Amino acid sequence: MSQVLDTPPPTQAPADDLAALAARHGLSVSGARPSLPEYVRQLWARRHFISAFATAKLTAQYSEAKLGQVWQVMTPLLNAAVYYFIFGVLLGTKQHVPDYVPFLVTGVFVWTFTQSSIMAGTRAISGNLGLVRALHFPRAALPISFCLQQLQQLLFSMAALIVILLCFGVPVAVSWVLVLPVLVLQFIFNTGVSLVMARMGAKTPDIAQLMPFILRTWMYVSGVMWSIDKLTRKDHLPHIVTVLLETNPAAVYIDLMRYALIDSFHARQLPPHVWAAATGWALLAGIGGFIYFWKAEETYGRG
Repeated sequence: MSQVLDTPPPTQAPADDLAALAARHGLSVSGARPSLPEYVRQLWARRHFISAFATAKLTAQYSEAKLGQVWQVMTPLLNAAVYYFIFGVLLGTKQHVPDYVPFLVTGVFVWTFTQSSIMAGTRAISGNLGLVRALHFPRAALPISFCLQQLQQLLFSMAALIVILLCFGVPVAVSWVLVLPVLVLQFIFNTGVSLVMARMGAKTPDIAQLMPFILRTWMYVSGVMWSIDKLTRKDHLPHIVTVLLETNPAAVYIDLMRYALIDSFHARQLPPHVWAAATGWALLAGIGGFIYFWKAEETYGRG
């Protein structure tokens, strides 16, 4: 009896031994975050899913509306009409900006691309929890696919923008080829910001209710309806305000698109080092946003 009482209880195997045993047999923690290179490889392997998902979402977006995909063009055009009446007519902004209608419509279309991408990214995880919990895939595929959906919608709308430019006497120019690099840089920037907002929205879904107010404020300081160049030429603005207005990423991409498409919008109206700023914002948001989202990969859809 004494021998039984004196026998020490069996000890558990050390955690290091269990980890080594699991590694020896190719086992890993369920839902663990992969390394960054492996994560990129998994995303690339699902590139066809990302593009197909974006196309399907775009097709279904207006499926219940009688005008269908026409609303892709009508929505920004109606917004432009409202802004033209308020800012162009009532506030007289059009008197100081050549080709004001092409100027305004281009700004609205480009801004809508950024706005819609960020809003869709904010809800990418929290609005698709059923998909996130049911299937195993890199979660970054969702915000990326939503940004790709908005890019497809913008490309569809660009046809209407070209018609408007031609109707208001804007000639076809060689500079139109600059539209492609501008869109690439803006897409990378939008995707990076969307990835940041997707992680924040996954943790705090209420952010989606706040974003429309933040984005509306951002729009008003991005020169969508008025010329930043004409405002910053005045001496009454502090230098820091001028720098912030000129380096505002949304304004940078809008001005570059106007420079590419509108012949009356000259290079001297662009802020200094505009291409460097556009590239820098794209790399900062794209790389930084991707890493920020990846670091919380194992938490999405849990809790």
